[in-house]
Formats: sequence, C-alpha cells, structure tokens
Amino acid sequence: MKTLRSAKIGDAVKVKKLYGEGAVRRRIMDMGVTKGVEILIRRVAPLGDPIEVNVRGYQLSLRKSDAEMIEIE
Repeated sequence: MKTLRSAKIGDAVKVKKLYGEGAVRRRIMDMGVTKGVEILIRRVAPLGDPIEVNVRGYQLSLRKSDAEMIEIE
C-alpha cells in the first residue's frame, strides 16, 4: 500500500482510498481530499512534517500522521 507520506516532491498522485475513523477522516475530507482527487506534492519540511500539497487549486499542509491515512495510486 502506497500512502501520501511516501510520495516524493513533484509527484502528482491520485487518491485511491481514505483510512481513519470519525472526526479525523471527516476533517481530511472537509479539506478537499476525497477519493479520485489529484494531489501535487509541493514541499516537505526538513524533518518530514508537515507536507505541503496542492489540492483542488489551493495549498494545504498535512501532518505525517494524516498523510499516512491517504492511500494513493
């Protein structure tokens, strides 16, 4: 299983499935990360947390723990 956390800078990936439960999953979906959406990896902080991505035309920063819940193609 390949997750958003394992993607490299410059990769354009597609969301395959979201994991997690309850409020955490809902928060990720409210930020625009849903099944089928394309995500571009823009930057990764020096220690790997957070990850900056482009989603639906805006920039979003995600924690490593949240990025692990997003399976990509």
